[in-house]
Amino acid sequence: MTIDVADAIGMIGSLLFIIAFGYANAAKALDKLLFNALNVVGAILLLYSLSVHFNLAAMVLEVAWAMIALWGLISALRARAGARS
Repeated sequence: MTIDVADAIGMIGSLLFIIAFGYANAAKALDKLLFNALNVVGAILLLYSLSVHFNLAAMVLEVAWAMIALWGLISALRARAGARS
């Protein structure tokens, strides 16, 4: 089995999900900005991989994952901006 660029990019996205999940379970205080940023980037990388090697179920999951993570990222950024003012 050969791994092409799209597969490698998807594997990096998967690794980011695993890192985010491990971090969320190990952290005493969750940094929502970091957690959601890892998830957004991971989802984008996996979406790229899926655009080359399409799988409908995985695509639906990744779009939903990216949207939820983006919402969380925006919320975290707003919370940090509000805390500074």
